[in-house]
Amino acid sequence: MTYVMACIDGSPSSAAVCDYAAWASLRLDCPLTFLHVLDETRYPTGSNLSGNIGLGSREHLLEELAELDSRRSKLALEEGRSMLEAAKQRAFERGVQNPLIRQRHGDLPASLVELQEEIRVAVIGKQGDHASVGAQVGSHLESVIRTLSRPVLVTPTAFKQPESVMLAYDGRPTMDKAIQLIAGSPLFKGLPVHLVMVGPDTNDAWEQLKTAKEPLTTAGFDVQIAIRAGEIEPTLHAYQNKHAIDMIVMGAYSRSRIREFLVGSTTTKMLGTSSTPVLLVH
Repeated sequence: MTYVMACIDGSPSSAAVCDYAAWASLRLDCPLTFLHVLDETRYPTGSNLSGNIGLGSREHLLEELAELDSRRSKLALEEGRSMLEAAKQRAFERGVQNPLIRQRHGDLPASLVELQEEIRVAVIGKQGDHASVGAQVGSHLESVIRTLSRPVLVTPTAFKQPESVMLAYDGRPTMDKAIQLIAGSPLFKGLPVHLVMVGPDTNDAWEQLKTAKEPLTTAGFDVQIAIRAGEIEPTLHAYQNKHAIDMIVMGAYSRSRIREFLVGSTTTKMLGTSSTPVLLVH
């Protein structure tokens, strides 16, 4: 069985993560699981003092510090459990039946990769509870998107019921696959879809869009297609704002890491500047 898996961490995004996960669970008729992963780098499970024998009075101090770390970890686990219970209750009030909760001690990206056979869609906030000051995207988010082979729904800090969706189409197989998934999924059924390409306005580009549109119209979607010239990120957001679109679907990290280092990643830029949820597919 697969689940909508929502990552809860106590950040300002957690309420929105809960609400978008509940929305996705109901739309997909898919069970919902809330996951809290206690960061092992901040809350170690224990300290090995075997290499410190013979340090005299310092040994006692190290033992006290290890005990303090253990107490901090236990308190953090209890806090996480409380957050999970609150998220479960919130989802239940939104109509989700029997949401599940899971808690782990480790690394979030690694935990999700281990669980990915159980994941239909992962839901995560744009910023975690320990995001750097001024950071537009949380430290774990890029790792999650790069390593997880499942769709990832990245949420802002506030929930808004999605009433329209924009597919940022670039002609790559990734987006053709995304279109097939959406056409066969109840997630966006009944919502208008905007299929938007950024680039030169050519006959070939229009033919690509018309071909991409066919599976969606065949599935009963109301689809608008458009081509806009300009830089990808601001052009897509301008179209989104003009048409009051509630959610973006796009491919994730198409370029090589070296290329992204030199010119930047469209995915990261879109995530950093988007005030609406972004569904990323591989």
